[in-house]
Amino acid sequence: MTALIDKFSREVRYVRISVTDRCDFRCVYCMSEEMTFLPRAQVLSLEELYQVARAFTELGVEKIRLTGGEPLVRQGIDKLVGDIGQLDGLRDFAMTTNGAGLRKHARALREGGLTRLNVSIDSLDPERFRQLTRTGSLEKVVDGIHAAQDAGFDRIKLNAVVLKGRNDDEVLDLVEFARREKLDISFIEEMPLGDVSDHVRGETFFSSDDVQQAIESRYPLLASAESTLGPSRYFRMADSDSRVGFISPHSHNFCSTCNRVRVTVEGRLLLCLGNEHSVDLRATLRRYPGELEPLKAQIIDAMDLKPERHHFTNDGDVQVVRFMNMTGG
Repeated sequence: MTALIDKFSREVRYVRISVTDRCDFRCVYCMSEEMTFLPRAQVLSLEELYQVARAFTELGVEKIRLTGGEPLVRQGIDKLVGDIGQLDGLRDFAMTTNGAGLRKHARALREGGLTRLNVSIDSLDPERFRQLTRTGSLEKVVDGIHAAQDAGFDRIKLNAVVLKGRNDDEVLDLVEFARREKLDISFIEEMPLGDVSDHVRGETFFSSDDVQQAIESRYPLLASAESTLGPSRYFRMADSDSRVGFISPHSHNFCSTCNRVRVTVEGRLLLCLGNEHSVDLRATLRRYPGELEPLKAQIIDAMDLKPERHHFTNDGDVQVVRFMNMTGG
Protein backbone atom coordinates (compact mmCIF):
# COMPACT_ATOMS: atom_id res chain seq x y z
CA MET A 1 0.00 0.00 0.00
CA THR A 2 1.15 3.56 -0.71
CA ALA A 3 0.66 5.98 2.15
CA LEU A 4 -0.96 9.25 1.09
CA ILE A 5 1.34 11.99 2.41
CA ASP A 6 0.91 15.69 1.63
CA LYS A 7 3.60 18.40 1.41
CA PHE A 8 3.24 19.13 5.11
CA SER A 9 3.93 15.51 6.17
CA ARG A 10 0.29 14.84 7.05
CA GLU A 11 -0.89 11.31 6.25
CA VAL A 12 -4.38 11.01 4.78
CA ARG A 13 -6.13 8.12 6.53
CA TYR A 14 -9.75 9.22 6.20
CA VAL A 15 -11.97 9.97 3.19
CA ARG A 16 -15.51 11.32 3.22
CA ILE A 17 -17.47 10.26 0.14
CA SER A 18 -20.68 12.04 -0.84
CA VAL A 19 -23.21 9.69 -2.42
CA THR A 20 -25.77 12.38 -3.33
CA ASP A 21 -26.28 16.16 -3.25
CA ARG A 22 -30.00 15.64 -2.60
CA CYS A 23 -31.66 15.79 0.80
CA ASP A 24 -35.16 15.54 2.23
CA PHE A 25 -34.30 18.40 4.64
CA ARG A 26 -33.30 21.99 3.78
CA CYS A 27 -31.23 22.96 6.83
CA VAL A 28 -30.68 26.71 6.98
CA TYR A 29 -26.88 26.52 7.33
CA CYS A 30 -26.46 23.87 4.62
CA MET A 31 -28.47 24.98 1.58
CA SER A 32 -30.99 27.41 0.20
CA GLU A 33 -34.71 26.76 0.53
CA GLU A 34 -34.99 26.39 -3.26
CA MET A 35 -32.21 24.20 -4.59
CA THR A 36 -31.26 22.99 -8.07
CA PHE A 37 -29.73 19.53 -7.83
CA LEU A 38 -27.31 17.82 -10.18
CA PRO A 39 -28.55 15.97 -13.27
CA ARG A 40 -28.01 12.22 -13.12
CA ALA A 41 -25.26 12.21 -15.75
CA GLN A 42 -23.03 14.35 -13.51
CA VAL A 43 -23.45 12.06 -10.49
CA LEU A 44 -21.14 9.12 -9.85
CA SER A 45 -22.84 5.75 -10.22
CA LEU A 46 -22.86 3.26 -7.35
CA GLU A 47 -20.17 1.29 -9.17
CA GLU A 48 -18.01 4.41 -9.53
CA LEU A 49 -18.47 5.29 -5.86
CA TYR A 50 -17.36 1.78 -4.94
CA GLN A 51 -14.30 2.12 -7.18
CA VAL A 52 -13.35 5.34 -5.38
CA ALA A 53 -13.71 3.66 -1.98
CA ARG A 54 -11.67 0.67 -3.11
CA ALA A 55 -8.90 2.86 -4.52
CA PHE A 56 -8.56 4.76 -1.26
CA THR A 57 -8.45 1.65 0.91
CA GLU A 58 -5.78 0.15 -1.36
CA LEU A 59 -3.80 3.36 -0.78
CA GLY A 60 -3.89 2.90 2.98
CA VAL A 61 -7.01 4.83 4.01
CA GLU A 62 -8.50 3.26 7.14
CA LYS A 63 -11.73 5.24 7.53
CA ILE A 64 -14.54 5.97 5.11
CA ARG A 65 -17.57 8.08 5.93
CA LEU A 66 -20.54 8.25 3.55
CA THR A 67 -22.23 11.63 3.43
CA GLY A 68 -24.65 13.59 1.28
CA GLY A 69 -26.76 15.62 1.02
CA GLU A 70 -28.61 12.88 2.80
CA PRO A 71 -27.10 9.49 1.93
CA LEU A 72 -30.25 7.53 2.76
CA VAL A 73 -32.18 9.13 -0.11
CA ARG A 74 -29.75 7.60 -2.63
CA GLN A 75 -31.35 4.65 -4.38
CA GLY A 76 -29.23 1.54 -3.81
CA ILE A 77 -27.51 2.85 -0.68
CA ASP A 78 -27.89 -0.48 1.16
CA LYS A 79 -26.05 -2.34 -1.62
CA LEU A 80 -23.28 0.27 -1.76
CA VAL A 81 -22.77 -0.04 1.99
CA GLY A 82 -22.62 -3.81 1.70
CA ASP A 83 -20.02 -3.62 -1.06
CA ILE A 84 -17.79 -1.08 0.68
CA GLY A 85 -18.17 -2.92 3.97
CA GLN A 86 -16.28 -5.90 2.50
CA LEU A 87 -13.14 -3.94 1.56
CA ASP A 88 -9.88 -5.07 3.11
CA GLY A 89 -8.10 -2.59 5.37
CA LEU A 90 -11.24 -0.64 6.29
CA ARG A 91 -11.19 -0.24 10.08
CA ASP A 92 -13.88 2.40 10.51
CA PHE A 93 -16.91 2.64 8.22
CA ALA A 94 -19.34 5.41 9.13
CA MET A 95 -22.20 7.53 7.82
CA THR A 96 -23.53 10.99 8.56
CA THR A 97 -27.32 11.17 8.22
CA ASN A 98 -30.24 13.33 9.25
CA GLY A 99 -31.75 10.16 10.73
CA ALA A 100 -35.13 10.39 9.02
CA GLY A 101 -34.49 7.26 6.95
CA LEU A 102 -33.00 5.08 9.67
CA ARG A 103 -36.23 3.27 10.55
CA LYS A 104 -36.19 1.91 6.99
CA HIS A 105 -32.44 1.35 6.52
CA ALA A 106 -30.72 0.83 9.90
CA ARG A 107 -30.74 -2.96 9.97
CA ALA A 108 -29.50 -3.33 6.38
CA LEU A 109 -26.75 -0.79 7.03
CA ARG A 110 -25.56 -2.66 10.11
CA GLU A 111 -25.66 -6.02 8.35
CA GLY A 112 -23.78 -4.48 5.41
CA GLY A 113 -20.81 -3.60 7.59
CA LEU A 114 -21.44 0.01 8.59
CA THR A 115 -19.98 0.44 12.07
CA ARG A 116 -20.88 3.95 13.20
CA LEU A 117 -23.53 6.61 12.68
CA ASN A 118 -23.55 10.37 13.16
CA VAL A 119 -27.05 11.85 13.31
CA SER A 120 -27.57 15.58 12.81
CA ILE A 121 -29.95 17.12 15.33
CA ASP A 122 -29.89 20.83 16.17
CA SER A 123 -32.98 21.23 18.34
CA LEU A 124 -35.23 19.19 20.60
CA ASP A 125 -38.18 21.52 20.12
CA PRO A 126 -40.36 20.14 17.29
CA GLU A 127 -41.34 23.55 15.91
CA ARG A 128 -37.83 24.97 16.12
CA PHE A 129 -36.47 21.78 14.56
CA ARG A 130 -38.81 22.27 11.63
CA GLN A 131 -37.73 25.91 11.29
CA LEU A 132 -34.03 24.99 11.22
CA THR A 133 -34.52 22.09 8.81
CA ARG A 134 -37.42 23.72 6.93
CA THR A 135 -38.98 20.30 6.25
CA GLY A 136 -37.80 17.89 8.97
CA SER A 137 -39.72 15.98 11.63
CA LEU A 138 -38.01 15.69 15.02
CA GLU A 139 -40.21 12.71 15.94
CA LYS A 140 -39.05 10.82 12.85
CA VAL A 141 -35.37 11.51 13.61
CA VAL A 142 -35.64 10.36 17.24
CA ASP A 143 -37.47 7.24 16.08
CA GLY A 144 -34.65 6.65 13.59
CA ILE A 145 -32.07 6.84 16.38
CA HIS A 146 -34.00 4.22 18.34
CA ALA A 147 -34.20 2.02 15.23
CA ALA A 148 -30.42 2.25 14.83
CA GLN A 149 -29.89 1.29 18.46
CA ASP A 150 -32.24 -1.68 18.01
CA ALA A 151 -30.22 -2.70 14.91
CA GLY A 152 -27.07 -2.94 17.00
CA PHE A 153 -25.32 0.39 16.43
CA ASP A 154 -23.46 1.60 19.49
CA ARG A 155 -21.58 4.85 20.03
CA ILE A 156 -24.09 6.72 17.87
CA LYS A 157 -23.07 10.38 17.82
CA LEU A 158 -25.28 13.42 17.52
CA ASN A 159 -24.02 16.43 15.54
CA ALA A 160 -25.42 19.83 16.53
CA VAL A 161 -24.58 23.06 14.72
CA VAL A 162 -25.03 25.88 17.24
CA LEU A 163 -26.36 29.23 16.00
CA LYS A 164 -26.48 32.23 18.31
CA GLY A 165 -30.05 33.35 18.88
CA ARG A 166 -31.45 30.28 17.14
CA ASN A 167 -30.61 27.24 19.29
CA ASP A 168 -27.74 28.19 21.64
CA ASP A 169 -30.19 28.05 24.56
CA GLU A 170 -30.60 24.28 23.95
CA VAL A 171 -26.98 23.23 24.54
CA LEU A 172 -27.69 21.72 27.95
CA ASP A 173 -30.94 20.14 26.74
CA LEU A 174 -29.01 18.40 23.95
CA VAL A 175 -26.39 17.17 26.41
CA GLU A 176 -29.14 15.84 28.69
CA PHE A 177 -30.74 14.06 25.72
CA ALA A 178 -27.41 12.46 24.79
CA ARG A 179 -26.86 11.30 28.37
CA ARG A 180 -30.37 9.90 28.67
CA GLU A 181 -30.20 8.06 25.33
CA LYS A 182 -26.59 6.88 25.87
CA LEU A 183 -25.29 8.79 22.85
CA ASP A 184 -22.20 10.86 22.15
CA ILE A 185 -22.59 14.44 20.93
CA SER A 186 -20.43 16.91 19.02
CA PHE A 187 -21.15 20.63 18.85
CA ILE A 188 -20.08 22.28 15.59
CA GLU A 189 -19.26 25.88 14.74
CA GLU A 190 -21.05 26.93 11.55
CA MET A 191 -18.83 26.76 8.47
CA PRO A 192 -19.09 29.56 5.86
CA LEU A 193 -19.90 27.45 2.81
CA GLY A 194 -22.38 28.85 0.32
CA ASP A 195 -24.29 32.12 0.40
CA VAL A 196 -27.22 31.29 2.67
CA SER A 197 -30.24 33.61 2.66
CA ASP A 198 -31.77 32.62 6.00
CA HIS A 199 -29.37 34.44 8.34
CA VAL A 200 -26.20 36.52 8.59
CA ARG A 201 -23.42 34.18 9.64
CA GLY A 202 -21.46 36.85 11.46
CA GLU A 203 -24.45 37.44 13.74
CA THR A 204 -25.20 33.77 14.46
CA PHE A 205 -21.63 32.63 15.19
CA PHE A 206 -21.41 30.83 18.55
CA SER A 207 -17.99 29.53 19.51
CA SER A 208 -17.12 26.14 20.95
CA ASP A 209 -15.68 27.94 23.98
CA ASP A 210 -19.12 29.42 24.68
CA VAL A 211 -20.73 25.98 24.27
CA GLN A 212 -18.20 24.42 26.61
CA GLN A 213 -18.81 27.12 29.20
CA ALA A 214 -22.56 26.46 29.05
CA ILE A 215 -22.05 22.71 29.54
CA GLU A 216 -19.60 23.16 32.40
CA SER A 217 -22.15 25.25 34.29
CA ARG A 218 -23.72 21.86 35.03
CA TYR A 219 -21.22 19.16 34.04
CA PRO A 220 -17.44 19.64 34.44
CA LEU A 221 -15.72 18.29 31.33
CA LEU A 222 -12.60 16.15 31.46
CA ALA A 223 -10.35 16.33 28.39
CA SER A 224 -9.92 12.99 26.63
CA ALA A 225 -7.26 11.77 24.20
CA GLU A 226 -9.86 9.64 22.35
CA SER A 227 -10.08 10.11 18.60
CA THR A 228 -12.25 8.84 15.73
CA LEU A 229 -9.72 10.19 13.18
CA GLY A 230 -12.01 13.21 12.71
CA PRO A 231 -11.70 16.82 13.91
CA SER A 232 -13.66 16.45 17.16
CA ARG A 233 -11.88 17.25 20.43
CA TYR A 234 -13.52 14.92 22.97
CA PHE A 235 -14.33 15.38 26.64
CA ARG A 236 -15.85 13.10 29.25
CA MET A 237 -18.27 13.71 32.10
CA ALA A 238 -17.54 12.01 35.40
CA ASP A 239 -21.01 10.50 35.78
CA SER A 240 -21.78 9.44 32.19
CA ASP A 241 -20.38 7.30 29.39
CA SER A 242 -21.48 9.91 26.83
CA ARG A 243 -18.65 11.81 25.19
CA VAL A 244 -18.91 15.52 24.33
CA GLY A 245 -16.99 16.69 21.28
CA PHE A 246 -16.26 20.07 19.73
CA ILE A 247 -15.59 20.74 16.04
CA SER A 248 -14.14 24.23 15.96
CA PRO A 249 -12.93 25.39 12.53
CA HIS A 250 -12.89 29.01 13.75
CA SER A 251 -11.86 29.05 17.41
CA HIS A 252 -9.60 25.97 17.53
CA ASN A 253 -8.25 25.46 14.02
CA PHE A 254 -7.46 21.77 13.42
CA CYS A 255 -5.60 22.07 10.09
CA SER A 256 -2.19 21.08 11.45
CA THR A 257 -3.43 17.54 12.08
CA CYS A 258 -5.80 17.24 9.10
CA ASN A 259 -5.84 13.66 7.83
CA ARG A 260 -8.95 13.97 5.63
CA VAL A 261 -10.02 14.52 2.05
CA ARG A 262 -13.48 14.56 0.50
CA VAL A 263 -14.97 13.24 -2.71
CA THR A 264 -18.10 14.99 -3.96
CA VAL A 265 -20.85 13.08 -5.71
CA GLU A 266 -19.66 14.69 -8.95
CA GLY A 267 -16.31 13.01 -8.42
CA ARG A 268 -14.31 16.06 -7.38
CA LEU A 269 -11.57 15.15 -4.93
CA LEU A 270 -11.51 18.09 -2.49
CA LEU A 271 -8.23 18.37 -0.65
CA CYS A 272 -9.62 20.84 1.92
CA LEU A 273 -13.10 21.70 3.14
CA GLY A 274 -12.37 25.43 3.10
CA ASN A 275 -10.58 25.71 -0.24
CA GLU A 276 -11.33 24.92 -3.86
CA HIS A 277 -8.20 22.81 -4.44
CA SER A 278 -9.53 19.74 -6.23
CA VAL A 279 -9.06 17.25 -9.06
CA ASP A 280 -11.62 15.54 -11.30
CA LEU A 281 -11.81 11.84 -10.49
CA ARG A 282 -14.96 11.36 -12.57
CA ALA A 283 -13.11 11.95 -15.83
CA THR A 284 -10.58 9.27 -14.91
CA LEU A 285 -13.27 6.84 -13.74
CA ARG A 286 -15.08 7.18 -17.07
CA ARG A 287 -11.99 7.16 -19.24
CA TYR A 288 -10.69 3.99 -17.57
CA PRO A 289 -13.84 2.15 -16.40
CA GLY A 290 -13.09 -0.62 -13.92
CA GLU A 291 -9.36 0.20 -13.81
CA LEU A 292 -7.98 1.19 -10.40
CA GLU A 293 -4.37 2.06 -11.24
CA PRO A 294 -5.04 5.33 -13.14
CA LEU A 295 -7.40 6.41 -10.36
CA LYS A 296 -4.90 5.59 -7.63
CA ALA A 297 -2.12 7.44 -9.47
CA GLN A 298 -4.33 10.54 -9.73
CA ILE A 299 -5.16 10.42 -6.01
CA ILE A 300 -1.46 10.11 -5.09
CA ASP A 301 -0.54 13.07 -7.32
CA ALA A 302 -3.35 15.15 -5.83
CA MET A 303 -1.78 15.10 -2.36
CA ASP A 304 0.58 17.88 -3.43
CA LEU A 305 -2.46 20.14 -3.87
CA LYS A 306 -3.61 19.80 -0.25
CA PRO A 307 -3.20 23.29 1.28
CA GLU A 308 -1.71 23.95 4.67
CA ARG A 309 -4.91 25.34 6.14
CA HIS A 310 -8.29 26.89 5.55
CA HIS A 311 -9.02 30.57 6.23
CA PHE A 312 -12.57 30.63 7.58
CA THR A 313 -13.84 33.85 9.11
CA ASN A 314 -17.01 34.47 11.11
CA ASP A 315 -17.70 37.95 9.74
CA GLY A 316 -20.17 36.73 7.16
CA ASP A 317 -17.64 36.54 4.34
CA VAL A 318 -18.11 33.50 2.10
CA GLN A 319 -14.77 32.07 1.02
CA VAL A 320 -16.30 29.02 -0.71
CA VAL A 321 -19.44 29.40 -2.83
CA ARG A 322 -20.47 25.74 -2.90
CA PHE A 323 -23.09 24.74 -0.35
CA MET A 324 -22.40 22.10 2.28
CA ASN A 325 -24.66 19.58 0.51
CA MET A 326 -22.38 19.91 -2.54
CA THR A 327 -19.27 19.40 -0.41
CA GLY A 328 -20.32 16.23 1.31
CA GLY A 329 -21.12 16.62 4.99
